[in-house]
Amino acid sequence: MHMGRTQSYFRDKVALITGASSGIGQELAWQLAQSGAKLTLAARRKVRLDALAQKIAGCGNSDALVAECDVTRDGDLDRAVEATVRKWGRLDVAIANAGFGVVGALKRLSLEDYRRQFETNVFGVLRTIYAASPEIEKTKGNLVIISSVAGWISTSGGSPYSMSKFALRALANAITPELQPGGVKVTLISPGFVDSEIQKVDNQGEFHADRKSSVPGWIRMSTPRAARQILSAVARGKRERIITLHGKIGVAIERFSPWMNRAIARSSDRSPG
Repeated sequence: MHMGRTQSYFRDKVALITGASSGIGQELAWQLAQSGAKLTLAARRKVRLDALAQKIAGCGNSDALVAECDVTRDGDLDRAVEATVRKWGRLDVAIANAGFGVVGALKRLSLEDYRRQFETNVFGVLRTIYAASPEIEKTKGNLVIISSVAGWISTSGGSPYSMSKFALRALANAITPELQPGGVKVTLISPGFVDSEIQKVDNQGEFHADRKSSVPGWIRMSTPRAARQILSAVARGKRERIITLHGKIGVAIERFSPWMNRAIARSSDRSPG
């Protein structure tokens, strides 16, 4: 029932997705195409975007515009939105999905590492919002911010990433009531561990195809399932959706018994290896 309602909501909608070349962004694009949405695929890796656009065209339900785009560069998102409106005539949904993780202990990192993290994960989202929101306001559409459970729970060795995701949650909480009178719906998505390529990207934002995930497979949610839950939350106008069971449990503990998360973190830091 939810799936049918979700597909109906997105049918003929025009959606722009950043970070569409892999992982959650790629799967969101594919599922939106199945719903009959018109798409703009934005990312740095144009070869991957072209392959995805070809796959989408082959399914017969949709069409896709490819926009080679780096969310850290001023102007790229503005051009992607302009191209979208030129091709489709409007923009209904903008999904700010592009991001990566800088990890490491404080003493092993530099200010430049933190700046690099924020340039993509925070300012890249802001560039997306500033570029898209004038068109989204016209259609009374949706802004979707892909954050993380790390925006609720910070762990040692992950301060740059968690800081960036805490910032996104603060941003979403602040702009939701600001944009609501104009009919714009903001949805914050906070996934836990999901199958994606984020752990294949190093601290400089470079992709390494042969890098293995350190997260056990049993705890990771499949990308298609995560994308279905994300799109359902957007279609239902949810303000925030926590994705994955372990993510929901962790956030609930953080909200109501935060000392438990601190105790778990201390125990992990003391454990060998």
